[in-house]
Amino acid sequence: MCKGKMIEMTMADGANVGAYHVEPYGVRRGGLVLIQEVFGLTEHIKDTADSFCSEGYEVLAPSLFDREEPGFIASADEMQKGVELAYKRHPFDLSVADAKTCAHALKKNGLVFAVGYCYGGSVAYALACRSNEVDAVSSYYGKLAPDMADETPKCPVICHFGKQDTSIPLDRVEALKRARPEVVIHLYEAGHGFNSPRPTHHNPEAARLARDRTLEFFRAHGA
Repeated sequence: MCKGKMIEMTMADGANVGAYHVEPYGVRRGGLVLIQEVFGLTEHIKDTADSFCSEGYEVLAPSLFDREEPGFIASADEMQKGVELAYKRHPFDLSVADAKTCAHALKKNGLVFAVGYCYGGSVAYALACRSNEVDAVSSYYGKLAPDMADETPKCPVICHFGKQDTSIPLDRVEALKRARPEVVIHLYEAGHGFNSPRPTHHNPEAARLARDRTLEFFRAHGA
């Protein structure tokens, strides 16, 4: 498996933010902006970046909360700390702006894709609506995605939601589906965070299927 390294990036507001960077293995399929959960730039997120590298993607995964708490990482028992940081202390638009900066950095070498999980799923969906430099986006259980139904994606989007996700009621997912028929939405027999390694959340079958669909979706749009 590929292994990446931490680099420092200057973001649009002039802030220096860390990012995990992985070069592609083999034939380059494209660039990929990988967007973290509320837990920060964890080893799981880095491992996920490495796994996409093995599929031929150059990956940038920004450490979104570096302005508030450099190198922030929360354990599964510290979820509330991550939620507080993500939804109260850190401006959502800054996360979208940092994702845009990563997309711009990757764009010089070809097509750019994005994938995000949990908080990152919301950021990825916003990126699809607010950037002209992304070619396709995969959003995993983004709680805020249904709130952006009035925004028009500028690239193809695939969304993954769990049927048993109590934090994202199915009626909100259905409302997004009605408002945005162009967005591909898949429902899984799983709860929130089914792609994460946390035992209380992980659903291996849903995680495998969503990943396969993501890779296929990216290939269908140029990767």
